Amino acid sequence: MVFNPLRHIFRDSSKEYPKKFQKILTNLDNKNITDDNIQFLWKAFQFGEKAHKNQRRRSGEPYFNHCIETATILAEWKLDCDTVVAGLLHDSIEDTDVNRTDLENEFNLNVAELVEGVSKLSGIKFHSRKEKQAENFMKMFLSVAKDIRVILIKFADRLHNMQTIHHLPLIKQRRIAIETRDVYAALAHRLGMGKLKSELEDLSLSVLDPDTAKLLHKKIKATKSEREKYIEEFAKPIHSTFKEFQIESKIFGRPKHFYSIYKKMKKRGIEFEEIFDLLAIRVIVDKVEECYAALGIIHQIYTPLQDNFKDYIATPKNNGYQSIHTTVFGKNGKMVEVQIRTEEMDKTAEIGVAAHWVYKESGSVIVKDDGINRQMRWLRELVEALQSEEKDPEELLNLLKIDLFQEEIFVFTPRGDVMQLNVDSTPVDFAFAVHSQVGFRCIGAKINSKIVPLNTKLVNGDTVEIITSENQKPNQAWLKFVKTTKAKSHIKRWVKKAQHEHSIKLGREMTEKTLRRLKQLKIIDDIKKSPKTMGFNSEDLIFSAVAKGQITVRDIIQKYAPVDEAQDDGIGWDEESLTTKFLSKARGLAKGIVIDGIDDTMITFGNCCSPIPGDSIIGYVTRGRGVTVHRNTCHNIPMLENKDRFINVEWDTKKNQAFIVRLKIVGEDRKHFLKNITEAVSTLNVNIVSVDIKSEEGIGTGIFILQIRDTKQLAKVKNKIKLVPGLIYLERS
Repeated sequence: MVFNPLRHIFRDSSKEYPKKFQKILTNLDNKNITDDNIQFLWKAFQFGEKAHKNQRRRSGEPYFNHCIETATILAEWKLDCDTVVAGLLHDSIEDTDVNRTDLENEFNLNVAELVEGVSKLSGIKFHSRKEKQAENFMKMFLSVAKDIRVILIKFADRLHNMQTIHHLPLIKQRRIAIETRDVYAALAHRLGMGKLKSELEDLSLSVLDPDTAKLLHKKIKATKSEREKYIEEFAKPIHSTFKEFQIESKIFGRPKHFYSIYKKMKKRGIEFEEIFDLLAIRVIVDKVEECYAALGIIHQIYTPLQDNFKDYIATPKNNGYQSIHTTVFGKNGKMVEVQIRTEEMDKTAEIGVAAHWVYKESGSVIVKDDGINRQMRWLRELVEALQSEEKDPEELLNLLKIDLFQEEIFVFTPRGDVMQLNVDSTPVDFAFAVHSQVGFRCIGAKINSKIVPLNTKLVNGDTVEIITSENQKPNQAWLKFVKTTKAKSHIKRWVKKAQHEHSIKLGREMTEKTLRRLKQLKIIDDIKKSPKTMGFNSEDLIFSAVAKGQITVRDIIQKYAPVDEAQDDGIGWDEESLTTKFLSKARGLAKGIVIDGIDDTMITFGNCCSPIPGDSIIGYVTRGRGVTVHRNTCHNIPMLENKDRFINVEWDTKKNQAFIVRLKIVGEDRKHFLKNITEAVSTLNVNIVSVDIKSEEGIGTGIFILQIRDTKQLAKVKNKIKLVPGLIYLERS
């Protein structure tokens, strides 16, 4: 049937096509051989030939020959016409002046998207030998491709490149062979393309270990077809005996390819002659009891090899793998491995990319993750649809659309390793994924060699480089944009520790200055000797409690010294640290705090959030110590079960009265960066009170104190500064 339409097309000698084009047509699926499709393919053939005109491969042959071979392989795989056309044009965007719009106008949207997808994959290079990196690299391929046909075109492209790889320099040959073995062959296996997997692995072996590859070819005297014939003869008596016992079965062979034998030799440290199972037979039956009946029949027909029997049905592997394995002596004394299992066991172990993938490559690990199970089902359905003779075109096209990794992205380290992150992850997430210390010291980042803000969202395929500084510390503001659990937990832990250390330092400073003024500094020694006098286990906890307002210096004096020896007036609050000086100056611009109309209440400000006029605030009644004022957004506001102790507070400020705010600005250390910042601020008629800026390792860090009218004006200032080129991040401190 295939040749009838071809004869109809070729019978007009004036319309005869080149032999290479005829080869594509000859391999097309019957359903694709229509006049319209052939004209469509011929148009693509001419278009690609013209686009690649005068381009040559390393071998010296026309470059377009490679595109023809790629399309021929796709036709052999019986793929649809659009995919074969995309195979002819797969390098046109990357290597010629043709763009996506040209392809869409000349052909259709589907072809344009497929070719563009292949071009994207071509830019992804694998440079790592780590198994986990290969795993992530394969996921990236699926995620970036969006349509499984893009992967299939890339497979065909890679297969032909491997077949002609000997024309390349040796170093490039090795890199491509490693990538082919670790990524393309493994991905082909997971998509159920066993023949392609074997071909790619054997071609890789011939590059990576040519001597061993030649030796294996020499030692395996029988050709692959002869081996398959041997397996067929081996199965005949088994099949006929099964019929006698009314055992319904499927028996098929699994000849070992060269790389499989090579890998077994390396893994076990044995010679070629010591490998028993060069040939394999799989027996599929309906019931578990029939597995054991089949085993008995096979052992009656062929002599079993002692001590080489494994019953994974009675004792399944940890990943749920079940099968009976035995090795027997076949015709001419050849050893053959036989695997016996039910249909259900076979699906679990072998179809497409089911648990066989885990068993082979992950050391017998059960995969219980719902997302992975979803991927397994999708790929299994795809394999079954591709193998089915009754394909529903619409259903198949829907299956070809990839929608597996919406919750993940895959990005590169500068060394080429692939990192798996959550969607919308940022350079900070990436830094913590590399190492916690990289995250702690992260001061800036480059995405695809361009400096970007730390809250930039990463996308598939980005190459991320983290800029670190020994003086950098994590920032609580990072919690607003990080997405990964690792980053969040490390930042929260560090912030909590830093706040605790800060409160100890501040409390010690407040206590020492007050006690020095009152000439009671000896109490510091008493605190060190006996912190339990205050009900704490250490002096640090006492100083932390002072800073947090849990106790006062007055309380300490009353515990460690007679009350009449202490000066009772204004204890502890007129001496200020550098931090409190800034806050006092800011708060000094307001008359104070109005609490339900009462303005003479004892007030303390939360050191955790440092509220200043303009902030939305809330008061918390602390028994015996007045009211503590926090920002509404402060994470340290006491739990809501004490909501009866909250009270309404507001700033007592005049209309249009200004207050000061401190901004930390980090950006690229470049000429005019400071000038651009000051100009951005001055355009909004905002006064800059002071500036302190320093540079380290190409990053500039500045502390700007500004006089702001209200929070709306502050928002405008921040938005204006964000437009300055080279800004990495901006925060209120």
